[in-house]
Amino acid sequence: MTTTDLARGHATVHHGSIEALRRRPVVLGLIGLLVLIAAVIAGVGLGTVAISPAETVAILASRLGLEVEQTWAASSETIVATLRLPRVLTALIVGLGLSVAGVTFQGLLRNPLADPYVLGTASGAALGAAIGVLLPIHAAWLGLGVVNIFAFIGALAAIAVVYRVAGGGGRSTMTSILLTGYAVGSMLAAGLSLAMYLSGSQLRQIFFYLLGSLHGADWQSLLVGLPVIAIGSALILVRARSLNGLLLGDDTALHLGVDVRRERAILLALASLVTAAAVALAGLIGFVGLVVPHIMRLIVGPNARVVLPLSAIWGGAFLVVADLGARLAGELPVGIITAVIGAPIFVALLRRYRTGYQL
Repeated sequence: MTTTDLARGHATVHHGSIEALRRRPVVLGLIGLLVLIAAVIAGVGLGTVAISPAETVAILASRLGLEVEQTWAASSETIVATLRLPRVLTALIVGLGLSVAGVTFQGLLRNPLADPYVLGTASGAALGAAIGVLLPIHAAWLGLGVVNIFAFIGALAAIAVVYRVAGGGGRSTMTSILLTGYAVGSMLAAGLSLAMYLSGSQLRQIFFYLLGSLHGADWQSLLVGLPVIAIGSALILVRARSLNGLLLGDDTALHLGVDVRRERAILLALASLVTAAAVALAGLIGFVGLVVPHIMRLIVGPNARVVLPLSAIWGGAFLVVADLGARLAGELPVGIITAVIGAPIFVALLRRYRTGYQL
């Protein structure tokens, strides 16, 4: 048997496994849930003070109200419940939200390279955060600091301006919305550059936000962002049929009974709201909303009813793992880790599937 024959055999086996997952997306979802659970346990247990998996599971079970014999130290429960668990859950919900928003934007724009920040959300959030850093205000509202609040407002304001200038999410074409998003994003980026130039000693804080971080995650901020991201993502999932119709083009969607203007406007608004809440919690974390939806579509095809829940599961797991890596590496910005992990995987998949796929 030659080397070429071995290579062909390996490719055939790999292709067969991918086809099996394509036919059985539930299996891929169950694998994702197992990976997510393992990532959560590892994220809660690992750190400067290591806590064994058995002890971690026991503490989590106790927190869920289950009767468990207490064999752990009080300090271990404090570390798990107060410091690490809210951070891990924040990573999970942010990864989930960015992935769902990424699926939505890629579908609406019919562009596999679209991400949740494509309509100027990133520039608006970054400028808002920079303004929050520069203002001599030290306050909090609903558990969120000034920087997080201004980032949320900036992201929503950017989207509102894009919709307004483009003529409204329902009445304008996606091309005009996309081009308007690029234009508004460029103007906001110029404002961010000016804010960074004037920031002086506060420049490092702005950069830290731009690279994304979950360092300051706590229960209060999680309980504020969780309902927005969870409800917004659930409403997008409910509209998966409409998203499938819009993937086929406006005329086809109309023939399928989809109210194109209304559904497009609703999906854009929901995805933008989820993105704004995510950046308010964790800053600008790249690659999650681009790579995860792309990989899921490569594996299971374009059906939004399948891609949305799978992207939510795997996106949450991906960011939990990335944040764990950032923490173990000395509290690096998590956006660096997502790029380091996501980019090679993305390139490898694109090289393997040169024929691409259809949205």
